[in-house]
Amino acid sequence: MHILLVNDDGIGAVGIMALLRAAEKRGHRVTMCAPASQMSAASQRITLSEPIMVREYPVADSGCTAWAIAGTPADCVRVALCPGGLVTDPVDMVISGINKGENAGTAVYYSGTVSAAREASLLGIRAIAASVLVGADPAYLDGLADFVIEVAQRYLSAPFTPADVLNINAPRLPREKWAGVHYAPLSRAHFQDSYDRRHHPRVGSYFWLADTDFTAPPEEGSDLWYLQRGCTVLTLISTPTCAPESAFREMNLLG
Repeated sequence: MHILLVNDDGIGAVGIMALLRAAEKRGHRVTMCAPASQMSAASQRITLSEPIMVREYPVADSGCTAWAIAGTPADCVRVALCPGGLVTDPVDMVISGINKGENAGTAVYYSGTVSAAREASLLGIRAIAASVLVGADPAYLDGLADFVIEVAQRYLSAPFTPADVLNINAPRLPREKWAGVHYAPLSRAHFQDSYDRRHHPRVGSYFWLADTDFTAPPEEGSDLWYLQRGCTVLTLISTPTCAPESAFREMNLLG
């Protein structure tokens, strides 16, 4: 299997390097295309009016070809895979991560990690996003990475369409201490963020996101609910293939 690795934590981050080791250990070919710097919470933004600078990134003791991209996670996927891009050989799977911090519930809408995987799905390529709770010991990442590659091998031939992104979130525990692996829907629990209003003597008022990172209580059986109980969670994030026309007719919006 030819795997393209991307992330939003930046090329060389511990999570993406763990995936590289796990994939090569299982004999897979790996190409890497990741942001040159931290790009968390970039969502699916793409660069429109600036050049996207690219440089080769040396990876020691690996057969991986890697590039550092001065752009967003979605840019990395597009620069790699769109016509005229960096990767000329077919890619079987895009894996984004392993992100430092969970991407469960409503966080998926802000996540650069998940959005990179979604960008791949829009290009017709199967994709997985993988994340781990903040505070996980870096030593746990090898176990999680091996699990992600194992899942990718099975997901490649599973009865899903490329429009389905598989989102994986793991607790801050070693693999042998996970409280099971569960499938669950996204939680609708929202972030309860707040902002500090401050004043600059020259430019006036400005706002700074407070360091709270609280969410509302998750619904029982949702991805966040399982994650908080030490479980690893699989969630399918699908791009709708058709509009629910009947619902719009019931609303008397269609002629």
